[in-house]
Amino acid sequence: MLLAEERGRNDMTLPPGSSLCFASLGSGSKGNATLVSDGETHVLVDCGFGLRETERRLARFGLHPRQLAAVLVTHEHGDHISGVGMLARRHDLPVYLSAGTWLSGRLGDVPRHRLIVPQVRFAIAGLEIDPVTVPHDAREPVQFCFRARDRRLGVLTDLGHPSAHVIDAFTGCDALILECNHDPRMLAEGPYPPHLKRRVGGDWGHLANAQAHELLRRVGLDRLQRIVCSHLSEQNNRPELARESLAPLLDGDETRLLIAAQDVGFEWQVVA
Repeated sequence: MLLAEERGRNDMTLPPGSSLCFASLGSGSKGNATLVSDGETHVLVDCGFGLRETERRLARFGLHPRQLAAVLVTHEHGDHISGVGMLARRHDLPVYLSAGTWLSGRLGDVPRHRLIVPQVRFAIAGLEIDPVTVPHDAREPVQFCFRARDRRLGVLTDLGHPSAHVIDAFTGCDALILECNHDPRMLAEGPYPPHLKRRVGGDWGHLANAQAHELLRRVGLDRLQRIVCSHLSEQNNRPELARESLAPLLDGDETRLLIAAQDVGFEWQVVA
């Protein structure tokens, strides 16, 4: 199992002829943004970085913002939306989000916003997208399953517990970006104030490593080519703890396990 920063970044450009692939601009409490592409259509899931930083990080992948077909928003928390409005306005991008997220009023002026309905599939060119309701403390949060050419990618970065609805929606993926936010002991002994510890560790907060293990066990690993541990808390988790939690499910094959980094994310991963 390799950390993103250990894998090198010599070739961050989109692999040619890809059927479904994904990459990260960065993942963690300071900002999140995920690229998904079928080789022709590129979308960005969330944008928790400022405009210039987002442009810089996209450039590492050989992409200009105007090459994006859309920005998809999971929910209105700052580490997921702080750059969405600026990016959309500067580069005239459509933004897809739930009505609750839009009504939160936290995105500012987004002229080309498109409302999506949880559990109702929509398409952007060749990408089919299922928005899935998740238990998280936001107005109307969703996460996404992507389909292209008979391959499925799940993006599941913010939820408080692995509900039966979420398990059902993300079963059968070929790749999964999965939240491994915190270690309960580190959270309990860490610097957060009591109310924030209760929020993070509660049923509407973020997944602990052991909960990620349980979710992964229940969705099954038979089809999973890539598993990415994402949204790790810098204060309340460590990459080795997330790895140790999921490794027992992998039967000794940790080559398909990757940990997303806050500063560099990870390079393109191809779902074959």
